[in-house]
Amino acid sequence: MTRYVLTVPYTFERNGQTETRFRRVGAIFENARRETGEVFLSVKLDFPVAATELVGFPPRPEDDPASDEVTQS
Repeated sequence: MTRYVLTVPYTFERNGQTETRFRRVGAIFENARRETGEVFLSVKLDFPVAATELVGFPPRPEDDPASDEVTQS
């Protein structure tokens, strides 16, 4: 089963430069139906999200799979 970290991008200004960060809001799981083998995705949110864009990333190998904290620049 494949798992992705679901994030919300946000931008801010720091030292005169615009930066983007990605805050974790949940996970996406790739599943397959037992009967047909059809692949589908399940989205599990950590909390209700009021966002217009969600971004999924595969977990990084160095990430602890239990925490899924995302700190990308």
